[in-house]
Amino acid sequence: MSDHIRNAGPMLASPRCGAKARSGGACRSPAVHGRKRCRMHGGTPESGAPRANQNARKHGLFTRDAIAERRQIRTLLGEARRLLEEMK
Repeated sequence: MSDHIRNAGPMLASPRCGAKARSGGACRSPAVHGRKRCRMHGGTPESGAPRANQNARKHGLFTRDAIAERRQIRTLLGEARRLLEEMK
């Protein structure tokens, strides 16, 4: 047997990764120092898209204008549904 004492306290007390695992639960790996994700879920310094990434806005589906337009359409459809319910 080894006389080595394990000091796992700081590891167990460290903040955990906030990513959702494939099993449906949260990732239980420790987060990278100063970040909210572990090394496997984007916590490393070079992870993610580069600055000024031209591929990030390929279709414009999530621009401010597109989101505002979808909200407007949703409210108009809701009003139309309410009007139809009142007419019945």
